[in-house]
Amino acid sequence: MRTIIVSTCFVLGLIGIPNALAQGYPTKPIRLIAPYPPGGGIDASARIIGQALGDQLGQQVIIDNRAGATGRIGTEIAAKSAADGYTLLLGSSAPNAIIPAASLKVAYDAIKDFSPISLVGRASYVLVVHPSLPVHSVGELIALAKANPGKLTFASSGVLGASHLAGELLSRMANINIVHVAYKGTGPAAVSVLTGETVMSFAGGAEAGMLVAAKRLRALGTTGSKRTGSGLPTLSETLPGYDVTQWYGVLAPAGTPQDILDRLHKEIVRAIANPKVAQQFMNLDIEPVTSRSEEFSALIKTDMEKWAKLIKAAKIPVD
Repeated sequence: MRTIIVSTCFVLGLIGIPNALAQGYPTKPIRLIAPYPPGGGIDASARIIGQALGDQLGQQVIIDNRAGATGRIGTEIAAKSAADGYTLLLGSSAPNAIIPAASLKVAYDAIKDFSPISLVGRASYVLVVHPSLPVHSVGELIALAKANPGKLTFASSGVLGASHLAGELLSRMANINIVHVAYKGTGPAAVSVLTGETVMSFAGGAEAGMLVAAKRLRALGTTGSKRTGSGLPTLSETLPGYDVTQWYGVLAPAGTPQDILDRLHKEIVRAIANPKVAQQFMNLDIEPVTSRSEEFSALIKTDMEKWAKLIKAAKIPVD
């Protein structure tokens, strides 16, 4: 009987270990990988949620920008990191859904290698053009492109990034031929339009707003299904069914203890519910949102299916 009691206590003790670990978590700084360079929506979202989590958890959240290959480099680093809650990823549409959907030889599995925790934001892009371009609406841009096939260029944050597919979707739905030019992030892409290297791009709302206000760029419309606070028309008002929405969310390497994932989810929800944090996102034209982990997982799978169809139908090169 004494042996049974001791064994039972031992097993119960093992069951209690995860709870004890979660209660003590975190005991050191947390690394949040942002797989794009500073200046874009992903970097900004990482810094907002990172600061909020750091304040709430009592440990610094260090933003680690690992740019390159449209987010693949940083995402791969996160996938191969220790599943202990001390390395997290600020994920987004391109590296976590679009690129895996393209069947590229990526070094991570978008579904199996990550534990989605929660979304933190959602945003539309703004279609901007150089002021010298003689267009003031999406309809006029389409007409100009049809009159000059293959002569108009659009910049993106990288091959198979959401802003790239925004342009490809426009091209396909409007039956026009515009030339894609890839950059390493939405910031550099916007700069290319400013300097005249390209004539248009799909920029983040905040950066587009500042440049449009300064009359350095002209905004034609937004890519989401609904108008935002900017009041700009949506591309879907000219091209019914057009919808490209970027999302941002926090993920952990697969195998991270569930208690730690639950703690992080609780803290993310708490952070986004904070009016000051929510306002920081809204100042960037990003809608602050949260989700259950199952909802986040379902979104990734749905996006993969959606973009796989476009990539195949538009015959977009993926090598």
